[in-house]
Parts: sequence; C-alpha cells; structure tokens
Amino acid sequence: MLDELVSLCSGDEGKAAEVLGLSEGLRGEIAKNAALREAAARPAGEIYTGVLYDALGLATLPAAARRRAKRSLLVFSGLWGAARIDDRIPSYRCSMGVKLPGLGALGTYWRTRAPMAEVLPEAAGDGLVLDLRSAAYAAAWKPKGAVAERTATVRVLQSKIVNGVEKRSVVSHFNKATKGRMVRDLLTAGAEPDGPGELVEALRELGYAVEAAPPERAGRAWGWMWW
Repeated sequence: MLDELVSLCSGDEGKAAEVLGLSEGLRGEIAKNAALREAAARPAGEIYTGVLYDALGLATLPAAARRRAKRSLLVFSGLWGAARIDDRIPSYRCSMGVKLPGLGALGTYWRTRAPMAEVLPEAAGDGLVLDLRSAAYAAAWKPKGAVAERTATVRVLQSKIVNGVEKRSVVSHFNKATKGRMVRDLLTAGAEPDGPGELVEALRELGYAVEAAPPERAGRAWGWMWW
C-alpha cells in the first residue's frame, strides 16, 4: 500500500491529484506523500484532525480517560488499515474512498487482507464494539459472528418539529461533532458497557436521546440512532 501511494505521488502530479481527489490548494499533499518513507512520525491521535477530533479533544482528556482512549480507540485509515491513537505515523493524504491504479478500491483492498481479518477481531476483545465509521471506512472491515452481535453501528440524526411533525435528518457537521462528543463523554465517565443494553443506559445517563434496533438475525450488528 505504501509502495503504491509513494510511487503514484512520485510521478505525474496531475494524475496523483485526480486519483486522490485533491483540489489545487491541496497539491502540496502530493509531495508530502512522495516523501512518506523519510517523513517524521507522531502519534496518530495528533495526526488526524477535523470536526470529530475537535469534539473528541484527545489532548484535553483527563489522564484516566486518556489511558482508556489509548487502550480502546481504533482509527481506520486508507493508508494504514487501522491505527491506535498512540501508534506513530507520518502525516499523509489518502482517504479510504480512493481507488489506486494498482490496488483498486481501498475499502475492498483492506477487507480482503488476511492481517485485517485476523487482527481486528482480536483487537475487539470480548466487550462492546462501538462502530462510528462512515460508509467508506466501514467497507474496510465488517464484523462477523459473535463480534457483530456485540457491535453497535451509529447514525446521528437532527430532530426538528416542522408544522407540528417531527422530522429527522442527517447533517454531516452535526453528525461528526456529536460522535466526537459522545466518545469523549463515555471515556471521561469511565463507562465500559459490556453490551448494547448497557450502552443505552450509559448514554441516557449522559443526556443522550437514544433508540436501539436489535439485529433481525444472529450475526448482525445492532443499529443505533442519537439526536
């Protein structure tokens, strides 16, 4: 994966920008990718930025919550597959939605790699798995069997009353910020629910409105909605 990305970004800049979906203002990311093998590395929790990470605020977590975050959080990555927040990585630009010329769609690439299929169920342990990934990143690994049955996938909806009728809608910024705040609140509260039922209770105690949809059949994840 790293060989493919470095090779792409060391060649035709226009092609690299097109493949990676980069605007003119982000052309500098191509040279950064080309130099990844020599780049400095920092903990992944310091590399990733955006609305969700701003709301999560890893750097300002209390010490105990920070320890829980290091132990329990995984970030899915187009380049690295998945990383813990204290894994040291260089800054890069390659989203999971990219299709590289040699490897194809990255979600499919990672899902079919033996290491991902072997390592992630082990990383999930025997407790609850809270899945906050967008569709592109969810394609990289799909929990199965017993892991799926204790996995909760999340949708965050905004609720408004229009002409006396409740309307719910997905709003990207609101969705990401809420997920970040939710993880921060769980970490800070020291909540470690064993299963979906306990997660509902923990989140309601933290002030979230939650609906849970049990799986229709065994081996499937629970569905969740927050607003």
